[in-house]
Amino acid sequence: MGSEPVELLRLRYSALLRRLGAGGEVPGFDELVRRYSEPHRSYHNLDHIIRCLSEFDRARHLAKRPDEVEAALFFHDAVSDAGADDNEEQSAILASRTLAAAGVDAAVARRIADLILATTHRDRPDDPDAQFVVDVDLAGLADPREEFLATSRRVREEVRGVSDEDFAASRREFLGALLTRESIYATSRFRERLEERARANLRALIS
Repeated sequence: MGSEPVELLRLRYSALLRRLGAGGEVPGFDELVRRYSEPHRSYHNLDHIIRCLSEFDRARHLAKRPDEVEAALFFHDAVSDAGADDNEEQSAILASRTLAAAGVDAAVARRIADLILATTHRDRPDDPDAQFVVDVDLAGLADPREEFLATSRRVREEVRGVSDEDFAASRREFLGALLTRESIYATSRFRERLEERARANLRALIS
């Protein structure tokens, strides 16, 4: 990724945190870039964040608190420890720490952390903004088949220390759980656009 997209992201991030109440110099962006640029990240990287923000921009009007949703998307994959089961929790902690250092109100920071925690995808959240964040994060499941399969390979590359058998079992469990839901996507906008293609992709990958 060239420097221009990163600098545009920096401007966007700074404007966002100021809207959230940050004062003075806005902290945290360089750490996010460093984390999303870690060598092992072949999928959960800056390209993924840019994709999520693009999805968000097309449906920003659906969010009750759009700035909080946007902040959650910036931070939701900030911690990516291959094989760990608490990456979302650690990403929420990092977001909370960064927002506190920026002077963002504690109640706002807590709501953003809760949105990040929703991206564990263990359960469908009740909060509409959390549903929006989750749907944005899962939008790639509906990509054209070859692109979807390439993404799956990149996800596999990120967990090189996990055996093929364990990865396949974990993947089947996660994707199978999504397929058992009445719908993968919680919001009508994403269901109408993406549900059918996402289900076809997941069925093909599992089989």
